[in-house]
Amino acid sequence: MLKRQEPPLHVWSRPTMALLAAIGFGITSYLTITHFGTGQVALCDSQGAGCDLVLSSEWAKVFGIPLTIFGALGYLVVGGLAIAPLVLKKPQPKQQERWKRQVAFLLFMASTAMLVFSGYLMYLIAFVIRTADGEVTFCLYCVSSATLVTGIWLLNLFGNDWDDVGQLLFAGILIGVVVLTGTVGVYAMQRQFTAVNESFAGRLAQHLQTTNSRMFGAFWCPHCRDQKERFGAAATQIPYVECDPRGENPQVQLCRDKKIEGYPTWEIRGTLYSGDLSLDELARLSGYQGAR
Repeated sequence: MLKRQEPPLHVWSRPTMALLAAIGFGITSYLTITHFGTGQVALCDSQGAGCDLVLSSEWAKVFGIPLTIFGALGYLVVGGLAIAPLVLKKPQPKQQERWKRQVAFLLFMASTAMLVFSGYLMYLIAFVIRTADGEVTFCLYCVSSATLVTGIWLLNLFGNDWDDVGQLLFAGILIGVVVLTGTVGVYAMQRQFTAVNESFAGRLAQHLQTTNSRMFGAFWCPHCRDQKERFGAAATQIPYVECDPRGENPQVQLCRDKKIEGYPTWEIRGTLYSGDLSLDELARLSGYQGAR
């Protein structure tokens, strides 16, 4: 019985995907190294335009972590999946064929997630990120990465025989919706978090933390609630000490040692101040010199 001959595309798709993934890993690793280093990224305009602007924008990080790290990990995953059937072979032809199909499906899901995310980044570059003059930006590295991901996705799609195209389509749509929804949600949270940190209240709360200032209070205290409301969304960053043993994470002994008699009471620079204080008063007492 003659062995079924694989089409040339099926034969060469896996090593080609591995090669594309290796190139993508190299690009993202280089950008990660230059991000943490002091060197200028090659082929980038240092005048706040092009890929320099894109790579330094708020969209290039997720809560302080460069996207290039996630990109490098993604390329490692798809590259490993691409070569897995070539290096980890099964003893029986049927087992090998089943193994190839399983890996191809996993590769489809991983590459689809990367494709959707790359597509969203291309949308940001085309319609959201702008230069100081309002011009459209262009990022050679971003476009190259998106092209590599698209190539991997297409090679995997057409380089394999699929038993159930409907299941594949459903899985692709599901992955796309989850990735897109998660991406938009994470960026929205990040923008809100950044806005809070860059507000006067957010900066002041961080300053109070770094100067070892503390607010002593009780969960049932209405004046304590008023004090927290002055900070708005930054209230969670207040260095707060709960004095009531029934409250959350109470530090009763500390309150006793400090001889706290009323709520709220602030300890700033070793001095206790009673009452609901304005943000300006807290800034003056703590020596805050930042923007307001």
